[in-house]
Amino acid sequence: MKQLLVATRSTHKLREIRTLLRGVPHLRIVDLGDAGLEETAEEDEIESFETFELNALAKARFFHEKTGLPTVADDSGLEVDALGGAPGVHSRRFAPSTIELPREEQDQANNEHLLEQLRDVPLPERTARFVCVAALVASGQDDRCFRGVAEGLILDRPKGWDGFGYDPLFLDRASGKTFAELEPEEKSDRSHRGAAFRALAEYLSDLMAEDPT
Repeated sequence: MKQLLVATRSTHKLREIRTLLRGVPHLRIVDLGDAGLEETAEEDEIESFETFELNALAKARFFHEKTGLPTVADDSGLEVDALGGAPGVHSRRFAPSTIELPREEQDQANNEHLLEQLRDVPLPERTARFVCVAALVASGQDDRCFRGVAEGLILDRPKGWDGFGYDPLFLDRASGKTFAELEPEEKSDRSHRGAAFRALAEYLSDLMAEDPT
């Protein structure tokens, strides 16, 4: 496994994942552009399942079949306890208007919709968690999933300018900062995606050690 296709269209995710996997020896990260795969409407139908694991596996299997390359894909989202675990696997399209919006405007619409849903909920009851599942699909190997979770609170207004998605609203209580206020390395240490992809990196490093050729 000298090459690994990272199946995401998000430049923010890709940047984080490259950083998290950079310590795996002899591994070259390939993105969808490198693989010559232009975005299609078909991709919008991949993540149609009700768990992060099934969505991540479906995406990894889809792009593995397209390229034949070992492929990792993730599905991630926000679970808010006061909303019964919503938006969960529907995090990207939580706001009713997101279907018509370009990708760069979806985050703001989702955040505004979340704040409206929690308008009457006091801060101590705004407990939530980010969940990330990274799925690895490769020929001749069993499919595997790696799960990461980050616990926090949803604020009543955004704070910070970095990050993406719900990061400006998600307070990491240990640091007292939102994910949008954390430096990239600090966020990776604390985030759901960091936990999932560190577990993947450890697994890949073990594979390389067993078969360095």
